[in-house]
Amino acid sequence: MLAAILFGVGGTFAQFLFQNRGINTEWLVTMRLLFAGPALLVMAALGGKRIFAVWRSDAVPLLVFGVVGMMPVQYTYFAAIQASNTATATVLQFTAPAMVALWLALVGRRWPDRRELVAIGLAMLGTYFLVTHGVIGALSISPLALFWGLASAVAAAFNSIQPSALLKKHGAALVAGWGMVIGGAALSLFHAPWKVEGHWDATTGIFFAFILVMGTLAAFYLFNKALALIGAQKTILLTCAEPLSAAVLAVWWLGVAWGGMDWLGTACILATIVLLAKEQAPETQAEKVT
Repeated sequence: MLAAILFGVGGTFAQFLFQNRGINTEWLVTMRLLFAGPALLVMAALGGKRIFAVWRSDAVPLLVFGVVGMMPVQYTYFAAIQASNTATATVLQFTAPAMVALWLALVGRRWPDRRELVAIGLAMLGTYFLVTHGVIGALSISPLALFWGLASAVAAAFNSIQPSALLKKHGAALVAGWGMVIGGAALSLFHAPWKVEGHWDATTGIFFAFILVMGTLAAFYLFNKALALIGAQKTILLTCAEPLSAAVLAVWWLGVAWGGMDWLGTACILATIVLLAKEQAPETQAEKVT
């Protein structure tokens, strides 16, 4: 739960920096990746992993994961925050497990079972309540926010499937570490890390440091510690604290309007996690590098 809360708080701090300090989204994502990636590789090395061995056997899938998986999931999530707020962005990203269930059913050429159908339906219903507030033909958030939010969910779903073989072979810290390094290097081509923008003061520095250290590195470590202690099913269920913490903090601190329809949509989407946690357990270790 602490890992989930740290992820949620980190997203809310990012919203503050975007809206009140003019911090550039691409720059923040690049810095997050280039800080957390090498740190995770150091952790993997200290744990006895041969961190460069993966390049000899799995260079291509690792590059695909970094460029097509890690970088987009990081960027789309923060872009959704900038276009709306951290609560909306986080809840929309949590539709990813339902997307994974639908994709696996399509790939397996089978009709989704009852639990998958209910979960997919709840995800669609929750998204409907969240983005329309129950009014057909009207959006309660901007089309750009909806686009980035759903793009973030698609990217998270991809991250739950594509690197599964890499994770089983090399471990989460090593794969996520290299994925972040590759993704950060790719994003640096669009916005160089040394091109710092925005208004910097003590608050900006503290929030930026929190996002890097607590909201990324510590949260990822705690999440994987929970996986080892209680298993994937219970860990994924406890990640429901992330959108809840993001929503509560955004409403209480940043004054984000979050009404009954928003809470109803959140409840529907989080119910999909409960339904699918056991089924999606083998693919979940990569997802929380978002």
